[in-house]
Amino acid sequence: MAADVQAEGKDSRRGWLVAAGATLGISVSVGPIPIYTIGMFAPILSDAFGWSFVSLMSVVAIQSAILGVTAPAAGVLVDRYGARPVGLVSLALFGICYASLAFTPGSIWIFYLQWVVMTIAGLGTLTVTWAHGVTGWFDRNRGLALGIASAGPGLTGVIIKPLTAWLLQSFGWQTAFLAIGAIPIVIGVPLVALLFREASPTMAADPAITAPAIVSRPGLTVRQAASTRQFSVMIVAILLLSFALTAPLPNLENMLRSLKFDLPTVARIAAMFGGALMAGRLMGGWLLDRLWAPLCGMMIFLLPAAGGLLLARPVVSEWEAWVGVAAIGFGTGFELDLIAYLVSRYFGQRQFGTLYGGFFAVSIIGGGLGTVLYGYAFDKSGTYSLILQIGSVALVAGGGLLLLLMGPYPKYFENEFERS
Repeated sequence: MAADVQAEGKDSRRGWLVAAGATLGISVSVGPIPIYTIGMFAPILSDAFGWSFVSLMSVVAIQSAILGVTAPAAGVLVDRYGARPVGLVSLALFGICYASLAFTPGSIWIFYLQWVVMTIAGLGTLTVTWAHGVTGWFDRNRGLALGIASAGPGLTGVIIKPLTAWLLQSFGWQTAFLAIGAIPIVIGVPLVALLFREASPTMAADPAITAPAIVSRPGLTVRQAASTRQFSVMIVAILLLSFALTAPLPNLENMLRSLKFDLPTVARIAAMFGGALMAGRLMGGWLLDRLWAPLCGMMIFLLPAAGGLLLARPVVSEWEAWVGVAAIGFGTGFELDLIAYLVSRYFGQRQFGTLYGGFFAVSIIGGGLGTVLYGYAFDKSGTYSLILQIGSVALVAGGGLLLLLMGPYPKYFENEFERS
């Protein structure tokens, strides 16, 4: 088995099947499913239990806070036990916990506790798990493969909302929770088990991976990586980028309403965000394979910077709003691809999971801070104009100037698959 995997080499046909398995794993994970569905359950649960809409939507902030603190732990688990076993176990646990929301009693505090447990159970389904598996299979096409894998949440957005609406209308909220919770277990676990494998010959031969197998991978330890210039540059750049790219999404509908668009128009324009996000992940990944990643980031992040300035104007036409939202969505889709790519190129595979988990946590913190500041700016001024302009400056500084300080890729990480 190990010889077969080694013979296939990097960028092989088998690797694309792994990328497809990663796409599926991300699409049924703790990231997209709860966030895409809570808004549809909230009005019904509010009527059923008398909970306020704000208190229900607070679970999003709770989940973000937990992920920001615990995402590095997911990376440690992946580095220690391997992406495949961690992903499979966590998918099953996440599905069970999501389904348990069907038995929510009348206490909002118990509902919060269920979300806490569900988020922790689903840590192993975060992007870090699937990116860890995908990067080992690719060299020339690594960016595109990461783009394909991380397009999963976009697919979820297309499918899960109409499915949830049908379940709620036809069977009620309890059955809807049970049915959606079954998806990661009934569909996700079997297909991921079939398609998703890690590239290391040691891991392919023995899924019960041990720490010595990880150490054999070329790359830096967390301590070694933290002592480099690139590590510090990435932290600051990711904070700036996530601040400017994550915050517009939860504020998008309100932002468009503040520009005097009616609700049907708001819905049409907002729908553009998901499609642009998928395009950013796929096209950005393709470009990463052909250009130096910091230069690629500088060029792509100029688009959402321009989009933010377009939406910051006091009067915005419908087509200008389409362009602005699409530009921000494109940049948002590219961001996580870029983080995974930079970690693999500058720090190697040795402790990829731990490092990526840490940078993912930085992204969540920056995005959470941005969401609060965007809402605060609107409450104070009744407009998003100033905060959008600040976000555009952050994009140019983080994506344009700081990333250029990363320097060339280290030569000693080349051909690591053949050497591992």
